[in-house]
Amino acid sequence: MSLLPVIQRLTREGKQGRNYAVCEGRTRELRVIAYDRRGWGHSSQPAIGYNYDTFAADLHALMEKLDLRDAVLVGHSMGTGDVTRYLGRYGSGRVSKAVLISPMPPYLLSADDDPEGIPASMFDGFAAAAKTDRPSWLKGFLDNYYNMDVYGGTLVTDQAFQASFNVAAAGSAIAATECIPAWETDFRADVARFDVPVLVIQGDQDRVLPIQFTGQRLTALVKDLTFVVIEGGPHAVIWTHADQVNAALADFLK
Repeated sequence: MSLLPVIQRLTREGKQGRNYAVCEGRTRELRVIAYDRRGWGHSSQPAIGYNYDTFAADLHALMEKLDLRDAVLVGHSMGTGDVTRYLGRYGSGRVSKAVLISPMPPYLLSADDDPEGIPASMFDGFAAAAKTDRPSWLKGFLDNYYNMDVYGGTLVTDQAFQASFNVAAAGSAIAATECIPAWETDFRADVARFDVPVLVIQGDQDRVLPIQFTGQRLTALVKDLTFVVIEGGPHAVIWTHADQVNAALADFLK
């Protein structure tokens, strides 16, 4: 589950593009473009291309096709990898700021130069479970995505959970499994190329991409970074703590 909108400041009234109420009071100034990543939603479901080089190339094609400039890239979860690889590979010529919510970078995998990372065997287990019983694996993933044992029935209704499950289950079965190895992507070289202001928003109870492996590490790698930690927030802070996320985003966009 990931979110990847592109926000562009409007230069004149009547510019094409749909304005969404992402930040209250600013919708007349912003053009928000949200697209479905390959494999899900209304996008095609190819059998290949579920890696961050291709995801970034897809974003690049969108930026070029719509001729977007002075854009703010906003990614959530896996979408933060798209933003990071895009900036590392294509630069910031069309981008003024970046927002990483519940981030995946800089690098999750345990390695000789990163012994405190997550063992590769854990990702292998995820992939095996997704191939064996995808619906069951998706349900377990969403339990941790929302911290359902904490927020189920209060901040996350059964209907909201089911809606997320329906979106995930309707996606490509190939994408669901082929995306898992992409979690092992090393983004450190991309992060080193950041040259725009970056906002990181993350819950301190993120079980999918724990804050100690992700957001906290980014603070030491990115010079112009604002780090907003949401107390009690799960991975899906964009749903459970939407008001706090929107407030931080609106302040960053000023």
